[in-house]
Amino acid sequence: MKLGFIGGGNMAFAMLKGVFGQNLLDKEHVIVSDASEEACLRLRKAFDIETTQDNLKVVENAQCIVLAVKPQFYQTVIRQIRDRISGSHLIVTIAPGKTIEWLEECFVKDVKIIRTMPNTPAQVGEGMTGICANANVTPEELRMVRRIFSSFGKAQVLPETMMEAVVSVSGSSPAYVFLFLEALADAAVADGMPRKMAYEFAAQAVYGSAKMMLETGLHPGELKDMVCSPGGTTIEAVRVLEEKGFRSSIIEAAKACAQKARQL
Repeated sequence: MKLGFIGGGNMAFAMLKGVFGQNLLDKEHVIVSDASEEACLRLRKAFDIETTQDNLKVVENAQCIVLAVKPQFYQTVIRQIRDRISGSHLIVTIAPGKTIEWLEECFVKDVKIIRTMPNTPAQVGEGMTGICANANVTPEELRMVRRIFSSFGKAQVLPETMMEAVVSVSGSSPAYVFLFLEALADAAVADGMPRKMAYEFAAQAVYGSAKMMLETGLHPGELKDMVCSPGGTTIEAVRVLEEKGFRSSIIEAAKACAQKARQL
């Protein structure tokens, strides 16, 4: 199987890094198109793969095609390539809000479609991706795509009805985490810690906490209680966070994110 990318930006770069890092494909079995020659040059230098500025060349030379362009360009790209897409092609999307039904209508024919929602930690091999497929996709094709997305993190197959939740809890959530990290570091700076050191302490605390939850399998509330000694510093901080609506603000932000995804 030859893997093709239409769009050679950061997500395509992260996926290729994972694919080659896990030795899933040889370089001769990958082709990428991008309108920017600079993007093509970057990919050639990094991976020594074939690149082109012609999207149709990707369709002609690859069986699995990842549409790695921004959501607003999906309709234009699909119109450009749909006449060359056959029943042997497998289309993989990474755009929020572009449902399988919408994609099928754009292609105006029976097409194998796998919809995915990765996130930016894929760039450091710690991505999280939700995956769903239409009825034309075989179990083996679905397993193959899951292997690709698992090469740069974790990937789970789930019903399409959950994809907007994937956008809010995973796809967009790194931004919430970065905002939290920045605020946490600002507080440490206000208390006299140098900024670079504050970022390191805050980031390691979040990284370690997430790893602790994943590896212990304990409920986050239980882990939180383990830190909150009676009458101590942590429970006082938690009290203030609750008073300021920390938990409800996260829930409302995530719900707004999911609602926006449905409108894209």
